[in-house]
This record gives sequence, structure tokens and C-alpha cells, in this order.
Amino acid sequence: MTHSKRFFGFCYAILLIATYAYPTGTLAQNSQATPPGASTRPAQAYSSAVATEWFQLALLITQQTPGFSPPVAARALGYLGLSLYESVAPGMPQHISLAGQLNELSSLPWAQPDEVLHWPTVANASLATMTRMMFSNASPENKGRIDLLERSLPLKHSQDFDPNAVTPEITSRSETFGKLMAMAIFTWARTDGGHLAWGPLRRNQPNYVPPSGPGKWSATPPDFASPLLPWWGEVRPFVLKAPQDCPAPLPPSYSEEPGSAFYKEASEVYAVSNQATQAQRQFALYWADDPGKTPTPAGHWAFIATDLLKTRQASLASAAEVYARLNIAMADAFIAAWHTKYTLNLLRPVTYVQLVIDSNWVPGLMHTPPFPEYPSGHSVQSSAAAAVLGQAFGVDAPFIDNTHNDRGWGPRSFNSFNSAADEAALSRLYAGIHYRSAVLGGQVQGRCVADKVLAVKFRR
Repeated sequence: MTHSKRFFGFCYAILLIATYAYPTGTLAQNSQATPPGASTRPAQAYSSAVATEWFQLALLITQQTPGFSPPVAARALGYLGLSLYESVAPGMPQHISLAGQLNELSSLPWAQPDEVLHWPTVANASLATMTRMMFSNASPENKGRIDLLERSLPLKHSQDFDPNAVTPEITSRSETFGKLMAMAIFTWARTDGGHLAWGPLRRNQPNYVPPSGPGKWSATPPDFASPLLPWWGEVRPFVLKAPQDCPAPLPPSYSEEPGSAFYKEASEVYAVSNQATQAQRQFALYWADDPGKTPTPAGHWAFIATDLLKTRQASLASAAEVYARLNIAMADAFIAAWHTKYTLNLLRPVTYVQLVIDSNWVPGLMHTPPFPEYPSGHSVQSSAAAAVLGQAFGVDAPFIDNTHNDRGWGPRSFNSFNSAADEAALSRLYAGIHYRSAVLGGQVQGRCVADKVLAVKFRR
């Protein structure tokens, strides 16, 4: 698409917003002038099927689309969750818009008080539109899957798309509102600084040169790849006022002296990696969630949420709130983690061990990712996700994780979300790519992010 066409599309979105927009947080009620046979049911009255099917497809496309590293994937899922929530919020009488609460998002479209909308149709149109825009570089096959899912959902889930209750006029109006919401949110998304981060470097920034000196990060074997997303810590968060609002506690001071706290941490990584138990090795591989092979760490937790929404037969309204909170928290967690990583620029265990302990050592299970060590991104993101899901489903709720069943690694049972998050965090120590302080510090940072997101007001 040419730049002029893009510009025209966004101008059209703004024109539509001017037509539909309501003051921040205002909930419009349906009028009594309801067309014959029209559905006036709230979003709570419908199943979560539309939402769960779209997120299942989004996870597949995340895995198969180039450039969707963990932070980029979390961002895309965050905007999908927000689009779902905002598109059906007018059909949730006790809920309010997040406009005015999220950074630089002052207003969004809102349903006209005299227009009846069908919420599964609204959600279907909104998620289809946002998925196309977030995954604009998806393969032709996956773009075809997006089109097919949008067309097939009304037929596949006829209990939510009753043609006797939803007139063609309501369907058309609902589709328009859903598309409008997605376009408005995508227009806002384009200003966050992360929209092109997975493609060419932003033109107004020079190539990143890591600082040098004792304890500083440098490229790691075997590929010695360039640092991944060095500017991601500058992306605008959804909720955090700034990435440093949730700092990770500082790691031990760098030292090469035997007996120092830093030396002991590196020695632990070296010893655990060399002597890992079979269970520890399985944990490391299970939670690796490598991009290109899996839907990434954020996708892992979104998969868990999707399973729970389906097994608990959640409503569309419940799914909208869960997906919004969870994915916003994970997106902000990666921004906070990346800001800390590239502020401290701490060297990885493989670099320290080769320099100080054993020049021939490399982690045996996986390659070290190409970015600074502290904190562990898995620890930050998993801790944030677990706290949000605990609030939604119960802190001590047991669950079954089916994320990697198709790879022969599941299902696996956990007693709580926190126990799963703790395992995910420690898996990076067992893999030989993080010090223990990076795991523990990351957990502190992730819980802080979750607290900020859980404080956002979704309800009256």
C-alpha cells in the first residue's frame, strides 16, 4: 500500500471517529427505539468463542511471521486485547473505556445511544481488522486464514450469531463499529515508537553501539548477533507512566574476584548448567518459547488464558477483560525489562565464565539470546502474567498447560499461576543464560508491572 493510501485511510478513520466519539468513560445506553427482532443482549450473554478463536489464530501467525521476537509479539497481542475490550465495552454496562487511563489515549469511539449493536459481530470485525494491521507482513496463507476466520465465525458459532435476532442492518452497523474501533486504536499504536521496530531501524536513530568496559554486555557465541531491539525500552507503555516506574533491584556489583557475590552467581550458572537434572533440563526447554518455533513467551501465557476461558465457558465480556489486562501487562513488562537491560548492559554468563572460569564453556541446552543479561525477560513477563491471571481466575487455581502438546511436551499440570511463573523464571538459570539475581530481580519488576495494570479501572 502506498503512503498516500495509508494517509487517506487514517484520515477516514479520524473522520469516522469524529462522528462516533463520545467523552472519555461515557457509557451510552441503548434507546427504546429498537428495530423489530434486533438483539439487545449485553456482551455477557454471548460465549467467548469469537475472542478465543481470534487469539488462537493470532498465536499461530505470531509463530510463523518473521520479526515477531518476544517484545514485538507482546505488543501485538496487547493491541489485540485492547481492541477486543474497547469494541465490546459499550455492551458491558458495568465497564468503562480505558481511554483517559492509558498513555496518550484521550478518547475512542463509543456506541451511539440510539443504535443497537451485536457484540460478537463487533468483536469479529474489530479483531479481524486489527489482526490484519498488526501482522501486515504475514504470509499469503495466513492472510487467507484471517479472511476465512472472519467469514466463518458467524456460521461456526450460530448460537452467538442468530440470524432471527440480528438483522442485516444491525450486522452492517456492528461491523462498521468494530472496524472503526480497530482503526482508531491502530492509529494510536503507530505513535508508540514500536510500530517499525521489528523492521528497519527508525531513521532518526544511529546504529546502537553497546558501551564497553568491565562487566558490560558484548555479543555472545556462537552467532555473535547484533543486539536485539536496543531501543525497545523507549517504546511508549500502555499503563506505566515510564519504564522506570517499575525498576528491578540492582544486581550484585561486578567483580572477578573469587568469593565475590558476582563470582558466586556466575559459578552457580556454570555448575547448574553442567550438572542440570533431567527435570531442570525439561523446564529449560519447555519454557524456552523460542520465536519462530513457538508463539513466544507472551503467546505461551495467552494460550493458557485461552484454554481457561474455553474450559470455564467464559462469556465474551469476561474474555475481553482477561485478554486486555493480560496482554497489556505482558507488553509493558517487556518494555520495562528492555529499558533495564539496555540501561545496565550487564554481560551474559557465557561471557563471564569464558573470561574468568572456563574459557571453553558454552551453555549446553540453548544459545544465549543477543541482548544484555539483566533482568531475565522471562521472569518479568511471566510474573506479570501470573499475577493478572491469578486475579482473574484465582490465585491458587490449578490449571493444565496445553501450550506445547503438539510438540510432545505436554500437557503439564500446575498448582497455581505463580508456581508456573516461578518455574518459567528459574528455567533461564537452568538453561545457563541468566544469573539467579536476574531471575529474582525480574520477578520483582514483573509483579510491579502487574500491580500497575491491575490498578487500571475497567469497571464503574
